[in-house]
Amino acid sequence: MTAATTVTAAIQATDEQPYSYTRRELVEPDWRRFPGWRDVTEAQWRDAQWQRVHCLRNIKQLRALLGDLLEERFYDDLAADQEHLATMSMLLPPQMLNTMAPDAGDDPVKFTEAFYADPIRRYMLPVRSDRDPRWPNHPYSSRDSLHEAEMWVVEGLTHRYPTKVLAELLSTCPQYCGHCTRMDLVGNSTAQVDKHKLTLKPVDRQDEMIAYLKKTPGVRDVVVSGGDVANVPWHQLESFLMRLMDIDTVRDIRLATKALAGLPQHWIQPKVVEGLERVARTAHRRGVNLAIHTHVNHAQSVTPLVAEAARTALEVGVRDVRNQGVLMRGVNATPSDLLDLCFALQGEANILPYYFYMCDMIPNAEHWRVAVWEAQELQHAIMGYLPGYATPRIVCDVPYVGKRWVHQVHEYDRERGISYWTKNYRTGIEHHDPDALSRQYPYYDPIGTLPDAGQEWWSRQA
Repeated sequence: MTAATTVTAAIQATDEQPYSYTRRELVEPDWRRFPGWRDVTEAQWRDAQWQRVHCLRNIKQLRALLGDLLEERFYDDLAADQEHLATMSMLLPPQMLNTMAPDAGDDPVKFTEAFYADPIRRYMLPVRSDRDPRWPNHPYSSRDSLHEAEMWVVEGLTHRYPTKVLAELLSTCPQYCGHCTRMDLVGNSTAQVDKHKLTLKPVDRQDEMIAYLKKTPGVRDVVVSGGDVANVPWHQLESFLMRLMDIDTVRDIRLATKALAGLPQHWIQPKVVEGLERVARTAHRRGVNLAIHTHVNHAQSVTPLVAEAARTALEVGVRDVRNQGVLMRGVNATPSDLLDLCFALQGEANILPYYFYMCDMIPNAEHWRVAVWEAQELQHAIMGYLPGYATPRIVCDVPYVGKRWVHQVHEYDRERGISYWTKNYRTGIEHHDPDALSRQYPYYDPIGTLPDAGQEWWSRQA
């Protein structure tokens, strides 16, 4: 090899980037590849009511849809998880299930392996073999890991940040994610979790929320959530939003809906589009920033229907459609997975990558969670590829603190996986706590990510 050849080879080596962007056209997987949907028409598929009626709620329905495509061992694995570990009941819209294993073919062995490995399946349809066999729970995991209910000022209205509130209008969604941070309230009870219930009638709950906001002018930002606002009857949701905009001090309203990705058909049906346009026009006239926040965790979820739903919202006057994903091992916790997702969202669907939250410390979630140092490395790895305004922040939602960018950690014991965080405001339950702004608040890495010495220390504590 000559000197010139050596130099050329060195230049080529240094020209290779850790991540290479390739534009990928969005594709709606063919739902007819599943035996139970072979005769489903495109008109049916685009119909929101058809999607809701044909949600999968149990193993019997999954078996009827997939038949012999899935080997029996998967059904057994799923049943074991639901009996012993699942914190969320099964509820899968056809749209979301259709994005799983899109290219697996029809050989049962290959399909089963692809289904097991699928990133969307991993968090929407967890099985027992997914879970951490030694540490399925962290000793400090809890049902309401962010203590939102402790900060309710009225039922369903969490006042954690000085200028922002979270309004939980209901406790249901069109789909149930295995890692749901509100698993103590949202969805049906499971064998492991007897869910809490909202007790007020929806109209009474909304009246109390509006009354609190009218007498609390320091609140300017309302996240309208649940559950999922796509499950609120549109006339009720529109009425509540109009009442919010009657409050002069409310300047930002964010609608939280995973259904934009899981059930985009809801957001493109004429009744909803026309109502959203009325709300958006009112918001524009009154100088209120109206946005939709959705929850997409993998590029496979971004399909033409999802892009259509997002663009429709923007066309009728919604200011922004933003994504708040959750960082999960086996789903999106690599630089390439995150960047692929962000480019699909931003470049193909007009959805702004906004946050990636570290998975919260709920029961049986250790196999999903990543350590703080891993999240820091991921934040470093994705910088410089996306436009600055479309580069998401990776945040840790620290109990009793709130969202903190992962590099804001104050102290960090890597061996024991304990990070310490500070804050610059009091939550709704700390108005008279003199130490709230000087205290350090702990957060815990998944024990399986710790060195041997750290795991042994936690074994002794347990």
